[in-house]
Amino acid sequence: MTEKTTGASYAAAGVDIEAGDRAVELMKEWVKKTQRPEVLGGLGGFAGLFDASALKRYERPLLASATDGVGTKVDIARRLGVYDTIGHDLVAMVMDDIVVCGAEPLFMTDYICVGKVHPERVAAIVKGIAEGCVLAGCALVGGETAEHPGLLGPDDFDVAGAGTGVVEYDRLLGADRIRKGDAVIAMASSGLHSNGYSLVRHVLLDRAGMSLEQEIEELGRTLGEELLEPTKIYSLDCLALTRTAEVHAFSHITGGGLAANLARVVPDHLHAAVDRSTWAPGAIFDLVGKAGQVERLELEKTLNMGVGMMAVVPAESVDVALTALADRGVDSWVAGEIVERGDHTEGSTLTGSYAS
Repeated sequence: MTEKTTGASYAAAGVDIEAGDRAVELMKEWVKKTQRPEVLGGLGGFAGLFDASALKRYERPLLASATDGVGTKVDIARRLGVYDTIGHDLVAMVMDDIVVCGAEPLFMTDYICVGKVHPERVAAIVKGIAEGCVLAGCALVGGETAEHPGLLGPDDFDVAGAGTGVVEYDRLLGADRIRKGDAVIAMASSGLHSNGYSLVRHVLLDRAGMSLEQEIEELGRTLGEELLEPTKIYSLDCLALTRTAEVHAFSHITGGGLAANLARVVPDHLHAAVDRSTWAPGAIFDLVGKAGQVERLELEKTLNMGVGMMAVVPAESVDVALTALADRGVDSWVAGEIVERGDHTEGSTLTGSYAS
């Protein structure tokens, strides 16, 4: 008698196609909320379609693109079982890079990699991405959910995304526009945003042994709630500012910190001098510094220290710019100025001590 054998299958290897299909169905309603009139078709095609004839109103349209993820912040979401905010972080990291050159965000795609597809969990991640796209003014035109059993644990996941925007050639922002005497305007961050979490997790969770559920008096909430605070999305605020005031450049303060990111948009012959005394970083930055005995310079090159975006504007545009940002609910202030570069100065530096 021949013994019956069972052949190998995708499901036996750990990939659940039906669960993936279920996740797509659950996310459709959220993706629909991001649609712009230029988007053709719906979710489920092999490619997202965007009607490029909408760009005919531009004389010389430049397409701007960016791709990014949210780093090890996803580990905090996994530990807490909170999945509907991490998408805001993803959109911010991609679209706020795009708006730096003055480009209007158009559309975005996402990539979600999981150890095991939990449909409701994947849908919650996409919900957050869709909400972020609405805040950035762009459409979510497609994406991919990949199941990687054996490489990732059943509850492990990672997210990444790519976006596209457009800017008129003669309205392109950047170093070429910056002049001596320009003012540097800082826009407050909502917290840590999505950078430096390897340091933060090492210091607070591993070394200090703190719990994500622990109430932290100086934070006014639990550590987990603070660490999961979504990255602020500045895209529409920046675009509105360019329509109201003259803007020479923006700088998105992400990995590398304030000085390094601001230096990326300052021309070689000039220098951005930023005064720390013009603001007080939030309590979370002090907590990380003290708990890990992290030196200030190390903190500043890793974390945003309370500033998520910076704008460089002519001195005569400062009042109009600050008023425009205030009208949109953006906390902003003059943090420095553009000066001649000395023999030993870098593209930007921080001076003074933080306000208390």
